[in-house]
Amino acid sequence: MAVSIAAETPLQDDVRRMVAELNAHMMPLTPREFQFQMTAEEMADPAVTVFVARREDGRAVGMASLKRHDAGLGEVKRMYTLPEARGQRIGASLLETVERLARADGLSLLVIETGEAPGFEAAWRVYEHGGFEVCGAVLDYPDSGYSRFYEKKLS
Repeated sequence: MAVSIAAETPLQDDVRRMVAELNAHMMPLTPREFQFQMTAEEMADPAVTVFVARREDGRAVGMASLKRHDAGLGEVKRMYTLPEARGQRIGASLLETVERLARADGLSLLVIETGEAPGFEAAWRVYEHGGFEVCGAVLDYPDSGYSRFYEKKLS
């Protein structure tokens, strides 16, 4: 399946649908108080760039975001690929796209917070194959045992 990836507004129905599907996927895996979700409105913040992967027919099949923090730090947020499109390197392509923008923006470090429970293995593989390494808690996330943290030095 050929896909294209572009920066888009999260304030559109197909992105909102993916946000809802990602939230529903996470709900049984991690207690709600340890889920650090961003709404589509929060993703529309100027410090966030949202990338959407689309099939040739225009259907959105994946998303990923770069959230910029102070001191050259970027965070990968809201990574998701529709179940029907998994196994086709869409997640890897989205992650590479986020990293390219982070490098172009002069960021020196990318971090990720994701779930630690069974059910997140596919995400861990994408991050680890993308060169991210497990690290301690990042930003203001609690070290609760429900999160796994990754980092990748860019410079």
